Amino acid sequence: MTDLQFPLSVKAVLIDLDGTLLDTIHDLANAANGMLAALQMKALPSDAIKTFVGKGIPNLVKRTVAASLGHEPASLLIERAIAEFENQYAAVLTREILHFPGVAPGLKDLRAAGYRLACVTNKAERFTLPLLAASGLSGFFDLVISGDTLPRKKPDPMPLLYAAERFGVTPQEMVLIGDSVNDYEAARAAGCFVFIVPYGYNEGQDASTLPADAVVPGLVEAAKLLKNTDSERNSQ
Repeated sequence: MTDLQFPLSVKAVLIDLDGTLLDTIHDLANAANGMLAALQMKALPSDAIKTFVGKGIPNLVKRTVAASLGHEPASLLIERAIAEFENQYAAVLTREILHFPGVAPGLKDLRAAGYRLACVTNKAERFTLPLLAASGLSGFFDLVISGDTLPRKKPDPMPLLYAAERFGVTPQEMVLIGDSVNDYEAARAAGCFVFIVPYGYNEGQDASTLPADAVVPGLVEAAKLLKNTDSERNSQ
């Protein structure tokens, strides 16, 4: 934790999806192994596939195929694999939805405090929106920024700066809550605060070692480290 005075004054809270709000590794692993089977390649353990999550589907697919083959795949194979993965993932996307503990109560606390809320994910919109809807979380968010909403995604700061513009706030008035180095780097590049939850994926690395502004057990605890000065003024 950096030398800051808590609670932090922010007006908007941005939250990652996979590994922060929802535990999606079971569906991602099922889709990845379904893809490998369709391509007549050997399956991988879900713990290995978990370390490939974080930078979007093309990266996940390329790393999965490379691990199965034992060498870098040709570009044409990657194109086939991505198309197959997307078909497999669409079939299992909402079959079993697992919230991480405290997600719904934490979102309720943040909403009650009057923050503008955005979900910022590297997952493609065609998967993000149905997953949020089926999980019952869509109604909490004023804005959803998917991996293909803009030309660049996390760890690039573009999605965060876009959120600031849409919300009419400065980056310094936002916090990003995520589970990975992608979230950390995006927040630092954008100039906003960043909280890390330690239970996510982070490509197999311990996210709690990242020099974030806080490492929090979940969203409920994150909400306790924040204050909304707009709400304070409106209540006076």
